[in-house]
Amino acid sequence: MQDGKRKILIVDDEPAIRDSLRLLLKSNFDVETAQDGEEALQVLESLKPDLILLDVMMPRLDGIEVLKQMQERQISLPVIMLTATNTVRTAVQAMKCGAIDFLNKPFDVEELTDIIIATLERTRKSSTTSAPEDEVDNQGDAERVQRLPPGDFGPLVGRSASMSELFARIQQIAVRDTTVLITGESGTGKELVARQIHEGSTRKSGPFVAINCAAIPETLIESELFGHEKGAFTHAVERRLGHFELAHGGTLFLDEIGELSLGVQVKMLRFLQEQEFYRVGRSKPIRVDVRIVTATNKNLEDLVKQKTFRQDLFYRINVINLSLPPLRERYEDIPHLVEHFVKKLHGAYSGRALTLSPEAMESMIEYSWPGNVRELENVIESLLALAPTDLVTPQDLPRKVREREAVVVEGGLSPVFASGLGFEEAEKMFETDMIMKALKRANFVQTRAAELLGISRRILKYKMDKLGINERGEVSSAAQSADPLDEVQGKEDEVTS
Repeated sequence: MQDGKRKILIVDDEPAIRDSLRLLLKSNFDVETAQDGEEALQVLESLKPDLILLDVMMPRLDGIEVLKQMQERQISLPVIMLTATNTVRTAVQAMKCGAIDFLNKPFDVEELTDIIIATLERTRKSSTTSAPEDEVDNQGDAERVQRLPPGDFGPLVGRSASMSELFARIQQIAVRDTTVLITGESGTGKELVARQIHEGSTRKSGPFVAINCAAIPETLIESELFGHEKGAFTHAVERRLGHFELAHGGTLFLDEIGELSLGVQVKMLRFLQEQEFYRVGRSKPIRVDVRIVTATNKNLEDLVKQKTFRQDLFYRINVINLSLPPLRERYEDIPHLVEHFVKKLHGAYSGRALTLSPEAMESMIEYSWPGNVRELENVIESLLALAPTDLVTPQDLPRKVREREAVVVEGGLSPVFASGLGFEEAEKMFETDMIMKALKRANFVQTRAAELLGISRRILKYKMDKLGINERGEVSSAAQSADPLDEVQGKEDEVTS
């Protein structure tokens, strides 16, 4: 290996692809190549690469078969698949055989480089933090039974670019003793992220105390947070410590903070400013050393405009913001999550080890998951309980997943049907929605978004310009009010010809 560079093996039957990748990557990595799967398997032992870029379609031995033979030989290396075919089934099959990621040709060079770096970094960290075998073997049987399967970052599971970026931010944030606001839809894992922040901080030996502000009646929330003195109110028969005191020396996680009343918000603000609070019924302030991590599935800026959330408190808790992506925007993580939850839950169901057929996994990937990771876990548990065999087929899936039901927008029906739009306007709305969703799923890489839509990048760019969609998937106000047929159909015919 040259100058301590990480070694990458490129396996592709097209010389032009091998040469171009070598030129692109050689400044950062030590690059070796193989012209097909057979040659790759022959040189793996001697080369000992840190990562493999593997083409799917190759003569003699294709990429999927290479993955299978690596599994049989117990060769554990991170593999990123490269292919010109754009099918979910191929991606699922590659992931099941151990591939880390799956990119379509022609790929975005910057995206490929980011994935390579993130994968190598994750591999390095996992190898340095794994416990020695003898240490694991010496642990008690009870602890071994209770231990949950590890994720890709503590209990968190995800190998997509968005999750790799999130994991890196958590590590960076954890060591800084500042207030954090975690935002994201219900079921995206906000409490797991808060726990990882705590575990990575200097407070990890202290308590982690979590409270869901939406689950406690407004009349009791102040007492739960700050505690109360004996006789402070009816039924206060003894002094009680609140969550702030219980979290002294550690981290207090306030989930659904947007549900706090304005009165409690004032007291929360005082604590963040002065690091002290008053127990209910007590006139002397109490000082504690607590780090505050908050979370919400609401838009707090909208609540500020509606005067239901204090602007000064919003600025105090939003020192650092972590936004968790919904599951539908990181669909490539679904096979890994399925495997994780099967391992996590199988012990409660007589050790069942479910496997999803490619068709069933395709349905799982294409479903929109409005309940996010929590909903996915519930589906896996229902399959463990009800699936007639260990091979899950589409017929075994819940109807909503099997039929790929769309997310129901707020207000009930899709806006296309609810608003009585004409066909042309509805067509424009549908096309805009499809392109924006494809851009988000592709992390705004237009080449990949075009492949998801089954069109060329040139056609995608034309449609984006026509519909007024910018590179970040935002629609201009001028385009929203424009006539959807303001350009003749012949223009599109010119582009496609």
